[in-house]
Amino acid sequence: MSTETRPAETTERTLPPVDTAPLRRRRRQAAWVQAACVAVTLFMALPIVLIGLSAISSRAALAEFPKPFLPSEYSFDTLLAFFEATGTVPALGNSVLAGIYTVFWSLVVGAPAGYALARHAFRGKDAYQVFILLVRALPIVVLSVPLATMFLRLDVYDTVFAVTLVHTTLALPTTVLITASIFVSVPTDLEEAAQVFGCTRWQAARKVVVPLALPGLAASSIFTFVLSWNEILGATVVTLGHRTLPAQVLTALDEASTAYRFAGGFALILPALVFIAVMRRYLVNMWGTTLR
Repeated sequence: MSTETRPAETTERTLPPVDTAPLRRRRRQAAWVQAACVAVTLFMALPIVLIGLSAISSRAALAEFPKPFLPSEYSFDTLLAFFEATGTVPALGNSVLAGIYTVFWSLVVGAPAGYALARHAFRGKDAYQVFILLVRALPIVVLSVPLATMFLRLDVYDTVFAVTLVHTTLALPTTVLITASIFVSVPTDLEEAAQVFGCTRWQAARKVVVPLALPGLAASSIFTFVLSWNEILGATVVTLGHRTLPAQVLTALDEASTAYRFAGGFALILPALVFIAVMRRYLVNMWGTTLR
C-alpha cells in the first residue's frame, strides 16, 4: 500500500477591523451627561454655599465691598444671635412637628390610596389620578384662605394642627402617585402566595407588601417633609403667634439685618439637607437602584 502525503493546506482568515465608533460615541454621550450633571449640581449648590459662607462670616466681613468669595473673617455670632432671637426656637420646633405630622398623615391617608390604584382596576381610575393633581394646580392662597376661615370656626386657628392639615392637603397628591408607583413594582405573586399560605388580604399587604415597599415609602416621606419644611404662605395665613420657622423668618425680613437674613436662610436650608442626606439611600432605591 502506498501512502500519499498531501501538503497541509493552511487557510488564513482575515478578521474585519473592529468598529470602535459606537464605543467612542457612547463614551462621548456619557461624558456629556456627566458634564451636564456637574453643571446642574454646581448651579444648585452655589447659592447654598454662598448662603452658608455668609452665615458664618463676621459682620465686618459681610460689610466688605467688593466682597470676596471666601470670607476674610469667620464667626458664629450671627448664627447664635439668630437662634437666640425671640421666637426662633419655638418656630423651629413648630416646623419639625408640622413636618413629622405631615409625613405621618400623608402616609396614613395616601399609602392606602396608592395601594388601591396599584392593585385594582376600576372605572374612572385615570380621571381620578388627574383629579388629585388639581390640588397642586391651584395656587396655595386659593386653599389657605378658605381653610383659615374654617379653622377659625373650628377653633383650631394658629396651631400646629392647622399647619399640618394645610401641608397634608398639599402633599397628598404627590404621596398617592409615588406610593402607587411603588406598590406597582412589588410583584402580586408574592401577595397571592402569602394568601395561599393562610394570610388574609390585609395580612399579606402588611407582612409582605409593606416591608418590600418600605424603602420607597421612606423616599416619598422625603418629598413630604421637604414640602412641609419649605412651605411659607399657607403657614403664614393659618398661624399668627405659633408660626413655623420659614413663616417666622419671612415676617421678620423687613426689619431684620443682612446678617439675620443670611443666618435665617442657612437655618432653613440645613435641616432639609440633613434629612435628605440621611434618607438618600431610600430615595435612590425608589427607582430600583442602590448606592454602593
